[in-house]
Order: sequence, then C-alpha cells, then structure tokens
Amino acid sequence: MVIRSGGSAGTGSRRGEETRRTCLLTAIGAILGIVGGGAAWVLLHLIGLITNLALFHRWGWDIPSFAHFQPNFTLVIAAVAGGLAVSLLARWAPVIKGHGIPEAMEAVLTRQSRISPRAAVAKPLSAALAIGTGGPFGAEGPIIVTGGAIGSLIGQVIRVTPSERKILLACGAAAGMAATFGAPLAAVVLAIELLLFELSHRALIPLIVASAVAGGMHALLFSAGPLFHVPPHRYSGLGTLPVFLLVGIACGLLAVLICKGLFLIEAGFRQLPISEFWHPMLGALVFATIGLAVPEALGVGYGAINDILAGRIAVGALAILMVAKLGAWWAALGSGTSGGTLAPILLISGAFGSLMGTAMNHLAPGLHVSPGAMALVAMAATFGASTRATFTAIVFAFELTQDYHSILPIMLATAVSDLVAGALLDHRLMTEKLARRGLRVPLDYQPDYLSGASVGDTMSTTVATLHADASIGDARDRVDETAHSAFPLVDATGRCVGIVSRRDLLTSDARADSPVAGIANADVVTVAPDDTLLTALERIIDEEVEHLPVVDGDAQLVGMCTRTDILRARRTFTADERRRDPHPAWRRRGFRRRAPVDRPVGSLLLEQQDEQA
Repeated sequence: MVIRSGGSAGTGSRRGEETRRTCLLTAIGAILGIVGGGAAWVLLHLIGLITNLALFHRWGWDIPSFAHFQPNFTLVIAAVAGGLAVSLLARWAPVIKGHGIPEAMEAVLTRQSRISPRAAVAKPLSAALAIGTGGPFGAEGPIIVTGGAIGSLIGQVIRVTPSERKILLACGAAAGMAATFGAPLAAVVLAIELLLFELSHRALIPLIVASAVAGGMHALLFSAGPLFHVPPHRYSGLGTLPVFLLVGIACGLLAVLICKGLFLIEAGFRQLPISEFWHPMLGALVFATIGLAVPEALGVGYGAINDILAGRIAVGALAILMVAKLGAWWAALGSGTSGGTLAPILLISGAFGSLMGTAMNHLAPGLHVSPGAMALVAMAATFGASTRATFTAIVFAFELTQDYHSILPIMLATAVSDLVAGALLDHRLMTEKLARRGLRVPLDYQPDYLSGASVGDTMSTTVATLHADASIGDARDRVDETAHSAFPLVDATGRCVGIVSRRDLLTSDARADSPVAGIANADVVTVAPDDTLLTALERIIDEEVEHLPVVDGDAQLVGMCTRTDILRARRTFTADERRRDPHPAWRRRGFRRRAPVDRPVGSLLLEQQDEQA
C-alpha cells in the first residue's frame, strides 16, 4: 500500500525548490537590469541621432529641443519617409504597431509570455524612426516592449515555466522603464499593474532587483537627478485639498476625452478604403502639418514639459501647444505607427493643469496655487485615469520630479480622476485594443480564497468506509445503503490502506466472497487537514481523482475532501463577500435611533417588525 500525501517533508522540499527558482530569476533580473540600461541608452541616442539628421540636418546624439525649431516643407517629407519605414518594418514584425504595451499584455495572457526575437530589434528601431522624424511620441512604450522582449527571449532560451517567463518579461520591461526615466519604483508598480497580473514574492523580488540595477544604470549613463524640475511652491494642507479635488474631476474628464478621441481616430483609420500599409504615412502627413505651425508639438517633448512645469510658456501659447500636441498624437498613434503614450499625455495634461492653476490664481488669488505644481498634479491624475495605472502614476510623478511636497494633492487628484474616468469609460488606453480582439484583461488582484482555507475546515467528517478485510459482497451491500461514489478502506487501527469506487464494485467480475482489497486501489492520493484547498484542488487535477481521503500524520482517516466540497466552500465564500449586512453594527448592539417627533407611530412599528423578522 502506498499513500501519496503532501506532508511536511514535501512542503519543505517544495519551499526549497521555490527558493532556488526565485534566486535564479533574481540573478537573471539583475542581468536584465544591466541590459535594460544599455537598451535605453541605445534607444535614446538613436532617437537623438535620427532627429538631428532628419530634422535639424546636423550630426548629434542628444535629443534636441524643438523650442527654437523652424520647420519647412522638408519636415513633411521626413515624417512621411519615417511612416514608410515603420510600415515596412511592420511587415516584418507586426507587433511594433502602436505603443506596444497592449501587445506585451497579450503575449502574457495568450502566448505564455513569448515575444518573437524580431520585436526586440524592430520595436526600438521603428520607434526611433517615428520619433526621430517628428513623431509626437515618448520613448517609454518602445523601451518597455524592447526590455520585455529581451526578458521573454531569455525565458525561451533557458528552461523555465510560462509563469517564470512572464516574470522575466516583466523584469525586462521594468528595467527598460527604470533605465530610461530613472524611476525604479514606478517601473516595479507599472509591471505589477499592467504586465504581471499577480503580486507574489517570487515575482516581486526579481522585479525589484531588475529595476534597482536599471536605476543604477540610469544614474551611470545619464544623470542621478530628476528628469523634470518643479519650481519651489507651497502646499498649505487641508485648506487647498478641495481645489485638487476639482483638479481630479477635471483631469478625469480630460482622460475620457483623450481615450475616446484616440479610439475614434483609430476607428476612422480602420474605415479608410486604403491598405493599412499607408496609414502611418497618412498619420505622419497630419502631425507634420500640425508641426509646421506648432513645432513644440513634435518629438518626445521632454523640454516642453520642463518649460510647462517651470512656467516659462505664456497662457495663449500653452493652450495652442496642448491642442496641437493632442491632435498630432491622436493622428500619429491612431494611424498605427510606433510610439509611446506617456510623454504625450504628460505634456497635454501638464499644459491643462498649468492653465487651471493660472485660472484659479485669477479667480481666487488668496489660494496662491502654483501653476507648475498644478501641472504636476494634473500629469499624474490624467496619466493614471487614462491607463488605469493609478498607483504607477502617483509614484511616477514623484520620481520624475523628486518633489515630495506635491504627494498629497497628487494622491487625491489621481484617485478622484480614476473614479471619474471609470464611470465614463468601458476601456482605457492599455486595454481597448485587447477588448476589440475579444481578450479580457484582469486588472483587479484579490487573495485566492482556496490558498488560505484549509481542508480541515471544509472536508466531510462523516465518511462511509469499508473494512480492509470486507468481502466484495459486503461492500456491495454497503453501496446500496449509501449514495457515495468512493469508499476508503481502513484497517483495524483506522489507518487508510486503500480506496475503491462504486463503479469498481458494481462492474467487477470477482466473486462476492472475494476480498474487496483485491479490486481496491492501494496507491491512495491523500491530503492532510492543514493543507489548503488549493493544494487539494491541484492534487485532484494532477492525479485525475475525484476523492481525496484526509489523513493525519499517522495515516489515520479523519475525513474526505471532494471537488464538490471545494466548490461548495468557494460558493459560500463568494456569497459572504457579496452579502450586505441589512442592519448596521450600532443596531445589532441594541441601540436605536431617536425618531423625529413628527414621525408616524405606524411606521415605527413596521420598522420594528422588519428588524425582528
């Protein structure tokens, strides 16, 4: 007789294996941090090189500012040529279309986190071509996809499970973002909110290490200071929080406009009677035309964002820049070319927030609201609401500016903005494309009840058993008396020594006086009372059994756990979670509200009867 169970020795062995695998993933994560830093350096310098060559007609590696750029018709030629190059690359690697994060999410959800090697080359190259020829994009989407592709490739070369490959993909993506922006905390949170779809120790540790190393690479290759600078400002506390509540509502509406406008433009491009191959060139023609009038709407726009935060742009020019950037970005991204979403949203919302701050200073000068601080809050609130990455937006805004004085208004405005957008939008920027493909993206993380509930609290303690020395005839008589479909065999001491099913008893050709042990299964798959329901369910699935005898450390039978027991426990938990207490706690303690003197006595009697019922 063999009993297979998950005792303490098995648990210790699994824990040791999990620790070794986590250490392996962590070591690879550190390597991805270094690789992500190098990829970020190459991408940003490639964007700078193409921008200088295509638009400024000079040699240089740094991304130039468009503040004093005076474009001519060659801008249109360069932009359309960039769109053509992106279309040609898209024929070789279709995944490069768009900002890339939805494609990475789709790879995690449907392809076991497998991204083709082409994406690691084609995505940064296509993004550099699109941005370098004037595309109004940021580098965050392309670098996230590039880093994620590198992590996925490593996970396809070495022997890992699909879930471990997902962790490596997320580590690579987070490393790319941390190395580009010097925001390792935001990179970790972004990977959790949009890529991992889990929050576990084995995923979090490699992710933190990868982001930390990539953050160090950012300091080594670029600078250790903040990417954007906010001028000194004062935050007065509770007195000004209502102002930022209004900012949150306004930014939520702005996020709705940004998302629905983009979805409408994308739908318009899909309806065009021309091949998708020509869409990026058409989009390039539109944003280049806008760029002829408003040059600062082109490119990544980091310099323009700094000018907005510093208050160096006049109100009229700020409004024009906001509208121009929004239109150019809609046309470019809606056409299916390659580029990111973060920098354009930051510029658009930053301009919007600065305009709000200026207006509030005119309407209520006593508030002393800094337009730059208002712009920073609006940037976080709009980005969080547009992507449903609320926590990422809060941390990201803080890390980009290292301005802790704005953290409270950022938190309030971002939360309110997300609520407003959630009430008006079915999908956000990161999920709409996937929803059109019929893919549901899980965005809420909840503890798995089955991983916390124990078998001992769920099992059936009244078990129909058969004695090990019983005959098949006696066993068949017992079957007729009960509705059970399986019967554990126990010896004189109560130890489980086998299990026999109803089908085996009724279909066996053995004589009635033959021992039932002869047709029973001596290889018994069992669980312990302190095992979790998740362990029991995994054992039922892995071993292809329907009944799990529950035994203690001495193999004494103490209960039975079935698939039905697990489902019943889950249903009870779900019902409890959805049930609303009909009576508040103060009523359950015997307190009663004092009724108004003009309230009819009849209504009080009806209420008391309802409570008693």
